[in-house]
Amino acid sequence: MRKATARHILVETQSQCESIKSEIENGADFAAMAQEHSLCPSGEQGGDLGEFYPGQMVAEFDKVVFSAEMGKTHGPVKTQFGYHLIEITSRSD
Repeated sequence: MRKATARHILVETQSQCESIKSEIENGADFAAMAQEHSLCPSGEQGGDLGEFYPGQMVAEFDKVVFSAEMGKTHGPVKTQFGYHLIEITSRSD
């Protein structure tokens, strides 16, 4: 069965999400940015969501995690919870 690990940063606005993404692309540490900005409790662990399987996350999130390139910061990804930056840390088929 497919599975993945990822970390994310959840914020309220697309512009905030884009601003944080720009900082990460310019060298800011993803985990530190998650601790500082993420509205999700996972922010305390640098945004780490642990291991999960297809269908365990909302569809928009799943689509990115199980199809996008690993090792890059993806987003903004809009879900019912807000805007996410997503970094896929591992994936198996």
